[in-house]
Amino acid sequence: MESIYAALLIFKAKGNKAITEANLDKVLKAAGADVDPEQIKKLVIGLKSTDLDEIIKNASMMPVGVSTAPVEDKKKPSKKKKEPEKEEVEEEPAGIGSLF
Repeated sequence: MESIYAALLIFKAKGNKAITEANLDKVLKAAGADVDPEQIKKLVIGLKSTDLDEIIKNASMMPVGVSTAPVEDKKKPSKKKKEPEKEEVEEEPAGIGSLF
């Protein structure tokens, strides 16, 4: 995953042509991440035929936080009886506390 982030960082800074194995290696080492040369090689090959601008634009349009939990039906009538609202009567504070 770190190699993908490194590729996106290089892309934003210098463009698609700058994503090379050497540049990815430098960025990953600078970040202190483990470098897997095979993974980097596969990533560079895969990104050569990819339009990252289009992928980023489409990814930013995707909905975030979509819930897959079932939605409860809110039309169920409530069985609770409504109690009339009671008026609260404020009592006058007494003693020294009433001064503050």
